[in-house]
Amino acid sequence: MPTGVQNRQIVLKSYPAGMPTGANFAMIESPVPEPGDHEVLTRALWLSLDPYMRGRMSDRKSYAPSVPLEDVMVARTVSRVVLSRDSRFVPGDIVVAPGGWQDYAALPAASLRKLDPALAPVSTALGVLGMPGMTAYVGLLDIGRPRASDTVVVSAASGAVGSVVGQIARLKGCRVVGVAGGAAKCRYVVDELGFDTCVDHRAAGLGDALALACPNGIDVYFENVDGIVQQAVWPLLNDFARVPVCGLIAQYNDAEPRPGPSLASVLTKRLTVRGFIVSDYGDRWDEFFRDMSAWVSEGRIKYREDVVEGLEHAPEAFIGLLQGRNFGKLLVRVARE
Repeated sequence: MPTGVQNRQIVLKSYPAGMPTGANFAMIESPVPEPGDHEVLTRALWLSLDPYMRGRMSDRKSYAPSVPLEDVMVARTVSRVVLSRDSRFVPGDIVVAPGGWQDYAALPAASLRKLDPALAPVSTALGVLGMPGMTAYVGLLDIGRPRASDTVVVSAASGAVGSVVGQIARLKGCRVVGVAGGAAKCRYVVDELGFDTCVDHRAAGLGDALALACPNGIDVYFENVDGIVQQAVWPLLNDFARVPVCGLIAQYNDAEPRPGPSLASVLTKRLTVRGFIVSDYGDRWDEFFRDMSAWVSEGRIKYREDVVEGLEHAPEAFIGLLQGRNFGKLLVRVARE
């Protein structure tokens, strides 16, 4: 390491009440860590920002532990190996790592996955060829179980997960209806991603517009949002519809839990409503990567990245994500390759 290099870190200073603000974060500097036996020192190139991080900024019980106050915010990164104390990695290797919101991290070698930069842009390992793509793949195929001619509705349709869900559903022969925020995102979903139509949830008359887009009802609803979108979808669900529940971003900043959907309709329509966490599907990784790599290289799955320059801008970008300001998979470029 060059003399005098410091490790910039963004730590969680306080748990937000409602929408996070810049005051919930702080940037500090500390010495670059020294890796121990079977550890690797990594330098972050790309940082992934994802909605699940809002749940980690809370002391409520959830499927994953809260980030302790004064600790570095959690995140997946694409990083370059600087120093290795493990025979599986050498300096210069590009890896996916649980590096967090910081420049440098000393991590167990077992927690890293080596990337082949010749296969695809390495940033895709945090998006379409990474956790978001895997989430779309297993959520739709394992829980949604789409059949040809089904009507599939996808909320947050222009986002990292929703955009892939809709494209896979099209590959399976489904009619795909997106729900997105704003005319530009809806145009992208239809013109670039190939959805059959898209409804703007910010426009008036969401329920009527969605009913018009789904004249035969809804067979699969991929839930990323909740709120007014879920309320518009629920009356249109067909008997035996399937609802993979991936995210509920509309309620992540609520102080109190919201009333849920009608359990009576779950009974009378014999719905399958199932929440899932992508980490439960680790045994599907090879199958996902084989299929998704082929679809991306063949141009059958398209993706979009929204890139923010500089680690110092991560808090502002993350707040924008929760407000729907990003357009595509949100990434922070921490350093140039």
